[in-house]
Amino acid sequence: MPQPIDPRVKLRHLTCFLEVARLRSMVGAAAALNVSQPAVSKTIQELEQLLGGALFDRSKRNLFLTPFGESFHRYASTSVAALRQGLDLARGSHGAAVVRVGALPTVSARILPAAVEAFTAGSPGVHTRITTGPNDYLLSLLRTGDVDFVIGRMAEPDAMAGLSFEHLYSERVVMVVRQGHPLLGERAFNLSMIERYQTMMPTPSSLIRRLVDRMLLTHGITELRDEVETVSDAFGRAYTSQTDAVWIISEGVVARDLEAGLLARLPVDTSQTTGPVGFTTRTETTPSLAASSLIQSVREVAAGVK
Repeated sequence: MPQPIDPRVKLRHLTCFLEVARLRSMVGAAAALNVSQPAVSKTIQELEQLLGGALFDRSKRNLFLTPFGESFHRYASTSVAALRQGLDLARGSHGAAVVRVGALPTVSARILPAAVEAFTAGSPGVHTRITTGPNDYLLSLLRTGDVDFVIGRMAEPDAMAGLSFEHLYSERVVMVVRQGHPLLGERAFNLSMIERYQTMMPTPSSLIRRLVDRMLLTHGITELRDEVETVSDAFGRAYTSQTDAVWIISEGVVARDLEAGLLARLPVDTSQTTGPVGFTTRTETTPSLAASSLIQSVREVAAGVK
């Protein structure tokens, strides 16, 4: 017979723990929860005492989950997400009137606009809330039920516990520059030529960074000049247009810029960076009817992506 849940573990313990884990900071969690930092510290200490183990590694500036904390996080986030969904259903149509989507920049620009347009035309009265950011942030929101699903590249296997992935299409990383860039005039272009120019790279925590580093390494490029790291498509687009920087980014982010001739692709074989793009959802919960409808709209738009 399963042991009953310790009644001393309260919902405030779980929500506080999840916020600290998401923000990796007691101070940040206190601000997000609108409580004092000592109150957050006390709540985490209470939870650790109740569970009988340390949830966070406090030896560094930012807090990181211990292996014990990682394990507990999977179950706590799933539980809170299921509770939130149950409350939404109990409240009826008002609670289900918002579809919350986590989207990486690669789909925010390429397929999501047309999908949302089709969805809203067929679902009047339903609001769509789109959150963008790095993948680990969006997955943390997914686990706690703050978004209904995430669209983007598939995460690493060790980050997929309790989650499932549906493949929509595959895309690669591209290297783009402004129109008129000196590299576009090179008759015998080779990748080492980018070393003469500033490069914009995805941040170390982004999913495609490992693929980009490997591609550059296979061409003997180990260090780039004045490297700028960003996941902001708005900054990347503006900076590339105004400078001679080479922007290394997922094709979906700049697909429309390339089609419109605002940016130009360098003639580089980046096929080794190709990876799956699709939905990530929680395995323990079922999307609402509205969320399922938007998911279908995304499928239909993605079917036309080459």
